[in-house]
Amino acid sequence: MTTPTTVVNVGADLLADAVAEQAVSVTRVDWRPPMVGTEAHLATVAADPRRRTANERALAAMLDVTSTLVDVVPASEVLGLQRGEFLHAGPPITWERASGPMRGALMGAAAFEGLVDDPEDAVALFESGANVTLEPCHHRSAVGPMAGITTPSMWVWVLEDQASGRRTYCTLNEGLGKVLRYGAYAPDVIERLHWLADVLGPLLQKAVRAAGPVDVTGILTQMLQMGDEAHNRNRAGTLMTLRDLAPAMVTSGFDTADVAKAMTFIGGNDHFFLNLAMPACKLALDAARGIDGSTMVVAMARNGTDFGIQVAGTGDEWFTGPSQQVDGLYFGDYGPDDANPDIGDSAITETAGIGGFAMATAPAIVRFVGGSVPDALNTTRRMHEITLGENPRWSVPVLEFQGTPTGIDVTKVCRTGILPQINTGMAGKRAGVGQVGAGLVTPPAEIFPQALARLADLAHPPQ
Repeated sequence: MTTPTTVVNVGADLLADAVAEQAVSVTRVDWRPPMVGTEAHLATVAADPRRRTANERALAAMLDVTSTLVDVVPASEVLGLQRGEFLHAGPPITWERASGPMRGALMGAAAFEGLVDDPEDAVALFESGANVTLEPCHHRSAVGPMAGITTPSMWVWVLEDQASGRRTYCTLNEGLGKVLRYGAYAPDVIERLHWLADVLGPLLQKAVRAAGPVDVTGILTQMLQMGDEAHNRNRAGTLMTLRDLAPAMVTSGFDTADVAKAMTFIGGNDHFFLNLAMPACKLALDAARGIDGSTMVVAMARNGTDFGIQVAGTGDEWFTGPSQQVDGLYFGDYGPDDANPDIGDSAITETAGIGGFAMATAPAIVRFVGGSVPDALNTTRRMHEITLGENPRWSVPVLEFQGTPTGIDVTKVCRTGILPQINTGMAGKRAGVGQVGAGLVTPPAEIFPQALARLADLAHPPQ
């Protein structure tokens, strides 16, 4: 009998370990059965004759988008927001079900808009439901980090795909710590919001209009080569944006003290570029919406209570489950009991193939969110198993410039049981606390079988 030169082991390592002990080469295949109850739906969707072509179209449409920064304007001008209308992160939510940080951000935003004098008075306003409405940012071509609250008076970035004319929007980044998006609403938080609206927004508007369109997709390409992953590490992206806008800011005619304060704020706020990365990712993913038969995820979003996904082939329907607790590193004396479950639209970065999917290009991120450098490399490799392809624009130097894993496939998630990896900030679970840490999280597993079942219905409608 001839001894084999190599053995392929699928599943449990018992055989592989025994063979390896005999000095025989072993290739280990990490195989597991599909998610429970998905077998029939997987077969139905796999047999859908539209699927392969639809997914090719969806991925190509996404990769074809170039996001450019073209303006900065009040949200009321481009989002159609009226007094008392609030946009928020994640799938639809009501005040009754809203988490602590979501409530805190709404309370602070109500005070900022002058609907109440004291943020605490906003509780009665939202409980009554009179003259206030809540709606997801995603429903108006926008995204918002953490609580994601967007109101008429807040200024927003305007990003455009100049080939199609489609646009997306996001508020200006406030910095880290005790800020509105993390549910804080102290007087200094409201004061900073007014400065963003009264000084920084108009200054950036003049600078962007004078400098001309800024290639945000190009900045993303460069920053991934410079150690950023564009979700929790944006230092290079922030400084490149400041480089592009600083000359026009200096020559804007604004008061020199205001210009100096604005440049200091941007330069000292490493997360400033996140609010450009997010709408850039949404702009690309929105190009894949409405492609019948496609199993590609086009949005992942969390409101602090629910985690929801949307899929290219299922229209605007949300598939939701409970937001998960984040596993990570805490600030100061904070610990797990202080943290709210996962929140924010910023998982749009992972949906587009960066953030947690690109951790291998930013191994230093583990010092902020936890884990190790090998974990970062392995995460990016693992995400290739649940995606439709790679993004050649966004490459990972340490992995021989392989493109980032792009186009989350519902069928691959259900077949492998591998969940998308997200790195994120953590908000305090009590309204008013602010940020308590940062870490790693995955979606609730059940939302992918939900989406798969709907795709199966659309592939083979019930008689």
